[in-house]
Amino acid sequence: MHILHVHAHVKPEHIEAFKLATLDNAGNSVQEPGCARFDVIQQTDDPTHFVLVEVYHKPEDHAKHRQTAHYLAWVDKTAGMFAEERTRTVYLNIFPANQGW
Repeated sequence: MHILHVHAHVKPEHIEAFKLATLDNAGNSVQEPGCARFDVIQQTDDPTHFVLVEVYHKPEDHAKHRQTAHYLAWVDKTAGMFAEERTRTVYLNIFPANQGW
């Protein structure tokens, strides 16, 4: 499994627009054959901080995701919404077993 945590710090005036754009991207992403999961979470004590938890079967599936129309639309829609550059950390799955995804 290829797991990413993408941290996004959004300008306060763009929170709702960011959520709408991101939910559209996430909803389309989970329809991709290589995407096992796409969670969108918002920090409770700092509503400008979001984490996207993306789980793909292989790194190649993530690469394909970044070429989809919905991802490219998300990039366009969210341009200028960020208070700072997004960060991304990549993880390997330990538990549950990959077959459980």
